[in-house]
Amino acid sequence: MGALDGIKVLDLSRVLAGPFCGQMLADNGAAVIKVEAPGGDLNRAFPYPVGDGQTSNWLAVNRGKKDITLNLKSPRARELLDALIGKVDVVIQSFLPDTAEKLGVGYDRLRGLNPDLVYCSISGYGAKGPLRNKAGYDTMVAAYAGLFALTGEPDRPPVRLGVAAIDMSTGMLAYSGIVSALLARDRGAGGQRVDVSLLETGVTLLGYQGVAWTAGGVLVEREGAGFSKISPYGVYRARDGELLVGAPTKEMWVKACGVLDAPELIHDPRYASNESRCQHDHALRRDMEAVLQTEDVKTWTDRFEAAGVATAPMNRLDQVLQDEQVLANDMVVPAARPDGSTVDLLGLPFKLSGTPGKPGAAPPEPGQHNETVFAELLDLSQEDIQALKDAGAI
Repeated sequence: MGALDGIKVLDLSRVLAGPFCGQMLADNGAAVIKVEAPGGDLNRAFPYPVGDGQTSNWLAVNRGKKDITLNLKSPRARELLDALIGKVDVVIQSFLPDTAEKLGVGYDRLRGLNPDLVYCSISGYGAKGPLRNKAGYDTMVAAYAGLFALTGEPDRPPVRLGVAAIDMSTGMLAYSGIVSALLARDRGAGGQRVDVSLLETGVTLLGYQGVAWTAGGVLVEREGAGFSKISPYGVYRARDGELLVGAPTKEMWVKACGVLDAPELIHDPRYASNESRCQHDHALRRDMEAVLQTEDVKTWTDRFEAAGVATAPMNRLDQVLQDEQVLANDMVVPAARPDGSTVDLLGLPFKLSGTPGKPGAAPPEPGQHNETVFAELLDLSQEDIQALKDAGAI
Protein backbone atom coordinates (compact mmCIF):
# COMPACT_ATOMS: atom_id res chain seq x y z
CA MET A 1 0.00 0.00 0.00
CA GLY A 2 1.32 3.42 -0.97
CA ALA A 3 0.44 6.60 0.89
CA LEU A 4 -1.31 7.99 -2.20
CA ASP A 5 -3.01 4.84 -3.49
CA GLY A 6 -6.26 5.72 -5.22
CA ILE A 7 -5.18 9.26 -6.16
CA LYS A 8 -5.26 9.97 -9.89
CA VAL A 9 -3.02 12.67 -11.35
CA LEU A 10 -2.90 14.32 -14.76
CA ASP A 11 0.60 15.70 -15.34
CA LEU A 12 0.54 18.38 -18.05
CA SER A 13 3.85 19.88 -16.94
CA ARG A 14 7.13 19.94 -18.81
CA VAL A 15 10.89 19.84 -18.27
CA LEU A 16 11.94 19.22 -14.61
CA ALA A 17 9.96 20.82 -11.76
CA GLY A 18 6.44 19.58 -12.55
CA PRO A 19 7.51 16.16 -13.82
CA PHE A 20 9.64 15.62 -10.67
CA CYS A 21 6.59 16.43 -8.57
CA GLY A 22 4.57 13.93 -10.62
CA GLN A 23 7.26 11.29 -10.20
CA MET A 24 7.22 11.72 -6.42
CA LEU A 25 3.43 11.32 -6.43
CA ALA A 26 3.79 8.17 -8.53
CA ASP A 27 6.53 6.78 -6.28
CA ASN A 28 4.11 7.07 -3.38
CA GLY A 29 1.24 5.24 -5.03
CA ALA A 30 -0.64 7.80 -7.13
CA ALA A 31 -1.68 6.82 -10.65
CA VAL A 32 0.04 9.51 -12.72
CA ILE A 33 -0.80 10.09 -16.37
CA LYS A 34 1.83 12.10 -18.20
CA VAL A 35 0.39 14.22 -21.02
CA GLU A 36 2.70 15.18 -23.87
CA ALA A 37 2.24 16.89 -27.18
CA PRO A 38 2.43 14.34 -30.01
CA GLY A 39 6.05 15.36 -30.63
CA GLY A 40 7.04 14.67 -27.01
CA ASP A 41 8.21 16.76 -24.03
CA LEU A 42 11.05 19.23 -24.63
CA ASN A 43 12.90 17.41 -21.88
CA ARG A 44 13.41 14.37 -24.08
CA ALA A 45 15.97 16.34 -26.08
CA PHE A 46 17.82 18.01 -23.20
CA PRO A 47 21.23 16.73 -21.93
CA TYR A 48 22.64 14.26 -21.27
CA PRO A 49 22.23 11.56 -23.95
CA VAL A 50 22.36 8.11 -22.31
CA GLY A 51 21.71 5.82 -25.27
CA ASP A 52 18.62 4.40 -26.97
CA GLY A 53 17.56 7.92 -27.94
CA GLN A 54 16.96 8.90 -24.30
CA THR A 55 18.39 11.61 -22.07
CA SER A 56 19.10 11.79 -18.37
CA ASN A 57 16.85 14.88 -18.10
CA TRP A 58 13.83 12.83 -19.13
CA LEU A 59 14.75 9.68 -17.24
CA ALA A 60 15.38 11.56 -13.99
CA VAL A 61 11.80 12.78 -13.46
CA ASN A 62 9.29 10.59 -15.28
CA ARG A 63 9.36 7.05 -13.93
CA GLY A 64 6.23 5.27 -12.80
CA LYS A 65 3.89 7.20 -15.11
CA LYS A 66 1.56 6.23 -17.89
CA ASP A 67 1.95 8.38 -20.99
CA ILE A 68 -0.64 9.78 -23.37
CA THR A 69 -0.40 12.36 -26.12
CA LEU A 70 -2.82 15.26 -26.60
CA ASN A 71 -2.58 18.09 -29.09
CA LEU A 72 -4.20 20.75 -26.94
CA LYS A 73 -4.63 23.01 -29.97
CA SER A 74 -7.13 20.46 -31.32
CA PRO A 75 -10.77 20.89 -30.20
CA ARG A 76 -11.15 17.10 -30.04
CA ALA A 77 -8.12 16.80 -27.79
CA ARG A 78 -9.58 19.42 -25.48
CA GLU A 79 -12.76 17.38 -25.27
CA LEU A 80 -10.68 14.39 -24.20
CA LEU A 81 -8.89 16.51 -21.64
CA ASP A 82 -12.19 17.77 -20.24
CA ALA A 83 -13.39 14.20 -19.87
CA LEU A 84 -10.19 13.21 -18.09
CA ILE A 85 -10.42 16.17 -15.70
CA GLY A 86 -13.62 14.71 -14.31
CA LYS A 87 -11.80 11.45 -13.55
CA VAL A 88 -8.73 12.72 -11.68
CA ASP A 89 -7.89 14.25 -8.30
CA VAL A 90 -4.89 16.35 -9.26
CA VAL A 91 -3.69 18.35 -12.26
CA ILE A 92 -0.13 19.65 -12.57
CA GLN A 93 0.61 22.22 -15.27
CA SER A 94 3.49 24.57 -16.00
CA PHE A 95 2.22 26.73 -18.84
CA LEU A 96 2.51 30.50 -18.61
CA PRO A 97 -0.70 31.85 -17.08
CA ASP A 98 -2.02 33.39 -20.30
CA THR A 99 -1.03 30.31 -22.29
CA ALA A 100 -2.89 28.06 -19.85
CA GLU A 101 -6.04 30.11 -20.39
CA LYS A 102 -5.68 29.97 -24.18
CA LEU A 103 -5.25 26.19 -24.08
CA GLY A 104 -8.29 25.77 -21.86
CA VAL A 105 -6.37 24.51 -18.84
CA GLY A 106 -6.77 27.55 -16.56
CA TYR A 107 -7.85 26.96 -12.98
CA ASP A 108 -11.34 28.47 -13.10
CA ARG A 109 -12.34 26.49 -16.15
CA LEU A 110 -11.04 23.15 -14.85
CA ARG A 111 -12.53 23.72 -11.41
CA GLY A 112 -15.87 24.19 -13.13
CA LEU A 113 -15.46 20.70 -14.54
CA ASN A 114 -14.34 19.18 -11.23
CA PRO A 115 -14.91 21.22 -8.02
CA ASP A 116 -12.85 18.73 -5.99
CA LEU A 117 -9.81 19.12 -8.21
CA VAL A 118 -6.43 19.98 -6.68
CA TYR A 119 -4.85 22.14 -9.35
CA CYS A 120 -1.10 22.79 -9.15
CA SER A 121 0.30 25.60 -11.28
CA ILE A 122 4.09 25.86 -11.59
CA SER A 123 5.37 29.13 -13.00
CA GLY A 124 8.68 30.90 -13.40
CA TYR A 125 8.12 34.08 -11.43
CA GLY A 126 4.87 33.59 -9.50
CA ALA A 127 1.14 33.92 -10.09
CA LYS A 128 1.09 37.67 -9.39
CA GLY A 129 3.15 40.70 -10.30
CA PRO A 130 4.53 42.16 -13.53
CA LEU A 131 6.55 39.03 -14.41
CA ARG A 132 3.70 36.52 -14.04
CA ASN A 133 3.85 35.73 -17.76
CA LYS A 134 7.64 35.57 -17.99
CA ALA A 135 9.09 32.15 -18.80
CA GLY A 136 11.29 30.74 -16.05
CA TYR A 137 14.53 28.81 -16.49
CA ASP A 138 16.41 27.34 -13.55
CA THR A 139 19.67 29.16 -14.18
CA MET A 140 18.07 32.51 -15.01
CA VAL A 141 15.85 32.41 -11.94
CA ALA A 142 18.83 31.41 -9.79
CA ALA A 143 20.54 34.63 -10.91
CA TYR A 144 17.37 36.69 -10.38
CA ALA A 145 16.78 35.20 -6.90
CA GLY A 146 20.31 35.98 -5.70
CA LEU A 147 21.72 32.46 -5.61
CA PHE A 148 24.45 33.30 -8.13
CA ALA A 149 25.50 36.22 -5.94
CA LEU A 150 26.17 33.76 -3.11
CA THR A 151 27.96 31.13 -5.20
CA GLY A 152 31.63 31.17 -6.15
CA GLU A 153 34.86 32.68 -4.90
CA PRO A 154 34.69 36.21 -3.46
CA ASP A 155 37.29 37.62 -5.85
CA ARG A 156 35.86 36.05 -9.00
CA PRO A 157 32.57 36.37 -10.95
CA PRO A 158 29.51 34.47 -9.69
CA VAL A 159 29.02 30.92 -10.97
CA ARG A 160 25.92 28.85 -11.54
CA LEU A 161 24.95 26.09 -9.16
CA GLY A 162 26.21 22.72 -10.33
CA VAL A 163 22.74 21.14 -10.19
CA ALA A 164 19.22 22.24 -11.15
CA ALA A 165 18.53 23.10 -7.52
CA ILE A 166 15.63 25.47 -8.16
CA ASP A 167 13.82 23.18 -10.62
CA MET A 168 14.16 20.12 -8.42
CA SER A 169 13.34 21.98 -5.19
CA THR A 170 10.27 23.49 -6.85
CA GLY A 171 9.12 19.97 -7.69
CA MET A 172 9.45 18.99 -4.03
CA LEU A 173 7.52 22.07 -2.90
CA ALA A 174 4.81 21.36 -5.46
CA TYR A 175 4.54 17.84 -4.04
CA SER A 176 4.20 19.28 -0.53
CA GLY A 177 1.54 21.73 -1.66
CA ILE A 178 -0.47 19.04 -3.44
CA VAL A 179 -0.38 16.64 -0.51
CA SER A 180 -1.38 19.49 1.84
CA ALA A 181 -4.32 20.34 -0.43
CA LEU A 182 -5.38 16.68 -0.60
CA LEU A 183 -5.35 16.51 3.20
CA ALA A 184 -7.46 19.68 3.37
CA ARG A 185 -9.87 18.19 0.84
CA ASP A 186 -10.26 15.08 2.99
CA ARG A 187 -11.20 17.41 5.85
CA GLY A 188 -13.97 19.03 3.83
CA ALA A 189 -12.22 22.00 2.19
CA GLY A 190 -12.90 20.81 -1.34
CA GLY A 191 -10.52 21.32 -4.21
CA GLN A 192 -8.17 24.27 -4.43
CA ARG A 193 -5.36 25.86 -6.39
CA VAL A 194 -1.71 25.31 -5.45
CA ASP A 195 0.71 27.92 -6.81
CA VAL A 196 4.46 27.39 -6.76
CA SER A 197 7.16 29.11 -8.77
CA LEU A 198 10.86 28.91 -9.42
CA LEU A 199 11.31 32.43 -8.05
CA GLU A 200 9.54 31.71 -4.76
CA THR A 201 11.61 28.56 -4.41
CA GLY A 202 14.81 30.51 -5.05
CA VAL A 203 13.95 33.15 -2.46
CA THR A 204 13.06 30.42 0.03
CA LEU A 205 16.45 28.78 -0.53
CA LEU A 206 18.16 32.00 0.55
CA GLY A 207 17.37 30.84 4.09
CA TYR A 208 19.43 32.47 6.82
CA GLN A 209 21.39 34.55 4.31
CA GLY A 210 18.12 36.16 3.23
CA VAL A 211 17.01 36.74 6.79
CA ALA A 212 20.38 38.34 7.57
CA TRP A 213 19.26 41.11 5.22
CA THR A 214 15.55 41.30 6.12
CA ALA A 215 16.14 41.23 9.88
CA GLY A 216 19.51 42.95 10.23
CA GLY A 217 20.46 44.68 6.99
CA VAL A 218 23.47 42.39 6.63
CA LEU A 219 24.36 41.80 2.97
CA VAL A 220 25.97 38.36 2.73
CA GLU A 221 28.48 37.92 -0.13
CA ARG A 222 29.80 34.76 -1.76
CA GLU A 223 32.55 33.05 0.23
CA GLY A 224 33.68 30.12 -1.87
CA ALA A 225 33.75 26.66 -0.31
CA GLY A 226 34.18 27.87 3.25
CA PHE A 227 32.89 30.51 5.64
CA SER A 228 34.60 33.83 6.30
CA LYS A 229 33.40 33.74 9.91
CA ILE A 230 34.70 30.24 10.73
CA SER A 231 38.25 28.90 10.36
CA PRO A 232 39.29 26.26 9.62
CA TYR A 233 36.24 25.48 7.48
CA GLY A 234 36.74 24.71 3.84
CA VAL A 235 38.36 22.55 1.20
CA TYR A 236 41.94 21.42 1.83
CA ARG A 237 44.31 19.49 -0.39
CA ALA A 238 45.62 16.10 0.66
CA ARG A 239 48.10 13.91 -1.20
CA ASP A 240 45.63 12.45 -3.71
CA GLY A 241 42.74 14.91 -3.71
CA GLU A 242 40.70 17.27 -1.60
CA LEU A 243 38.59 17.01 1.54
CA LEU A 244 36.39 19.32 3.54
CA VAL A 245 37.40 19.99 7.14
CA GLY A 246 35.50 22.14 9.61
CA ALA A 247 36.26 23.11 13.19
CA PRO A 248 33.52 25.53 14.26
CA THR A 249 34.19 25.16 18.01
CA LYS A 250 37.29 25.46 20.21
CA GLU A 251 36.95 21.82 21.23
CA MET A 252 36.86 20.68 17.61
CA TRP A 253 39.83 22.90 16.74
CA VAL A 254 41.91 21.22 19.44
CA LYS A 255 40.82 17.80 18.15
CA ALA A 256 41.75 18.77 14.59
CA CYS A 257 45.23 19.78 15.72
CA GLY A 258 45.51 16.42 17.46
CA VAL A 259 44.61 14.58 14.26
CA LEU A 260 47.22 16.61 12.39
CA ASP A 261 49.74 15.88 15.17
CA ALA A 262 50.46 19.59 15.21
CA PRO A 263 50.17 20.88 18.78
CA GLU A 264 52.19 23.92 17.77
CA LEU A 265 49.11 25.18 15.91
CA ILE A 266 47.16 25.30 19.17
CA HIS A 267 49.79 27.53 20.76
CA ASP A 268 50.39 29.75 17.74
CA PRO A 269 48.99 33.20 18.73
CA ARG A 270 47.67 33.67 15.17
CA TYR A 271 45.34 30.72 15.75
CA ALA A 272 44.39 31.30 19.40
CA SER A 273 40.73 32.09 18.65
CA ASN A 274 38.30 31.63 15.82
CA GLU A 275 38.46 35.36 15.13
CA SER A 276 42.24 35.35 14.84
CA ARG A 277 42.19 32.17 12.74
CA CYS A 278 39.80 33.89 10.32
CA GLN A 279 42.18 36.85 10.11
CA HIS A 280 45.06 34.49 9.29
CA ASP A 281 43.09 31.97 7.27
CA HIS A 282 45.56 31.83 4.37
CA ALA A 283 48.49 31.12 6.68
CA LEU A 284 46.49 28.47 8.51
CA ARG A 285 45.62 26.83 5.21
CA ARG A 286 49.30 26.61 4.27
CA ASP A 287 50.19 25.12 7.66
CA MET A 288 47.37 22.55 7.53
CA GLU A 289 47.99 21.53 3.93
CA ALA A 290 51.69 21.00 4.62
CA VAL A 291 50.59 18.17 6.90
CA LEU A 292 47.53 16.99 4.95
CA GLN A 293 49.59 16.42 1.79
CA THR A 294 51.57 13.69 3.54
CA GLU A 295 48.60 11.27 3.44
CA ASP A 296 45.66 10.43 1.18
CA VAL A 297 42.09 11.68 1.53
CA LYS A 298 40.70 8.46 2.98
CA THR A 299 43.35 8.31 5.68
CA TRP A 300 42.58 11.85 6.79
CA THR A 301 38.79 11.55 6.66
CA ASP A 302 39.00 8.34 8.69
CA ARG A 303 41.18 10.05 11.30
CA PHE A 304 39.05 13.17 11.52
CA GLU A 305 35.88 11.08 11.77
CA ALA A 306 37.36 9.00 14.57
CA ALA A 307 38.26 12.16 16.48
CA GLY A 308 34.83 13.74 16.01
CA VAL A 309 35.96 16.49 13.65
CA ALA A 310 33.58 17.51 10.86
CA THR A 311 34.93 16.22 7.55
CA ALA A 312 33.92 14.83 4.17
CA PRO A 313 35.69 13.72 1.02
CA MET A 314 35.09 15.79 -2.13
CA ASN A 315 33.39 13.02 -4.07
CA ARG A 316 32.81 12.96 -7.82
CA LEU A 317 29.39 11.77 -9.03
CA ASP A 318 30.69 8.30 -9.86
CA GLN A 319 31.98 7.96 -6.30
CA VAL A 320 28.71 9.20 -4.79
CA LEU A 321 26.53 6.84 -6.79
CA GLN A 322 28.63 3.80 -5.84
CA ASP A 323 29.07 4.82 -2.22
CA GLU A 324 28.15 2.24 0.41
CA GLN A 325 26.12 4.72 2.48
CA VAL A 326 24.20 6.01 -0.54
CA LEU A 327 23.38 2.48 -1.68
CA ALA A 328 22.40 1.40 1.85
CA ASN A 329 19.69 4.08 1.78
CA ASP A 330 18.32 2.94 -1.59
CA MET A 331 19.27 6.11 -3.41
CA VAL A 332 20.12 4.21 -6.60
CA VAL A 333 17.24 2.00 -7.74
CA PRO A 334 16.57 -0.11 -10.84
CA ALA A 335 13.57 0.74 -13.02
CA ALA A 336 12.15 -1.89 -15.35
CA ARG A 337 11.86 -1.25 -19.07
CA PRO A 338 9.26 -2.88 -21.33
CA ASP A 339 11.91 -5.15 -22.91
CA GLY A 340 12.79 -6.64 -19.51
CA SER A 341 16.01 -4.69 -19.04
CA THR A 342 16.49 -2.14 -16.26
CA VAL A 343 17.97 1.32 -15.92
CA ASP A 344 19.38 2.66 -12.66
CA LEU A 345 17.73 5.86 -11.45
CA LEU A 346 17.87 7.91 -8.25
CA GLY A 347 15.81 6.76 -5.27
CA LEU A 348 13.09 8.37 -3.17
CA PRO A 349 14.32 11.34 -1.10
CA PHE A 350 12.17 10.39 1.89
CA LYS A 351 11.06 7.06 3.31
CA LEU A 352 7.78 6.13 5.03
CA SER A 353 7.79 3.20 7.44
CA GLY A 354 4.12 2.19 7.22
CA THR A 355 3.32 3.07 3.60
CA PRO A 356 6.69 2.97 1.88
CA GLY A 357 7.06 4.41 -1.57
CA LYS A 358 8.02 2.18 -4.45
CA PRO A 359 9.85 3.45 -7.53
CA GLY A 360 7.90 2.56 -10.64
CA ALA A 361 8.81 1.44 -14.13
CA ALA A 362 11.22 3.31 -16.36
CA PRO A 363 9.87 6.50 -17.98
CA PRO A 364 7.48 5.76 -20.86
CA GLU A 365 7.60 6.54 -24.55
CA PRO A 366 5.31 9.25 -26.02
CA GLY A 367 1.75 7.93 -26.20
CA GLN A 368 2.79 4.52 -24.88
CA HIS A 369 -0.46 4.19 -22.93
CA ASN A 370 -2.89 5.97 -25.24
CA GLU A 371 -4.99 2.88 -25.83
CA THR A 372 -4.93 1.75 -22.20
CA VAL A 373 -5.82 5.12 -20.66
CA PHE A 374 -8.44 6.14 -23.18
CA ALA A 375 -10.09 2.74 -23.04
CA GLU A 376 -10.07 2.42 -19.24
CA LEU A 377 -10.99 5.98 -18.28
CA LEU A 378 -13.05 7.14 -21.26
CA ASP A 379 -14.31 3.82 -22.64
CA LEU A 380 -12.96 4.53 -26.13
CA SER A 381 -12.61 1.73 -28.64
CA GLN A 382 -9.54 1.03 -30.75
CA GLU A 383 -11.42 2.50 -33.71
CA ASP A 384 -12.10 5.68 -31.75
CA ILE A 385 -8.45 5.97 -30.78
CA GLN A 386 -7.28 5.42 -34.34
CA ALA A 387 -9.65 8.12 -35.54
CA LEU A 388 -8.16 10.51 -32.98
CA LYS A 389 -4.67 9.72 -34.28
CA ASP A 390 -5.80 10.27 -37.87
CA ALA A 391 -7.30 13.63 -36.89
CA GLY A 392 -4.09 14.76 -35.21
CA ALA A 393 -5.71 15.02 -31.79
CA ILE A 394 -3.35 12.57 -30.10
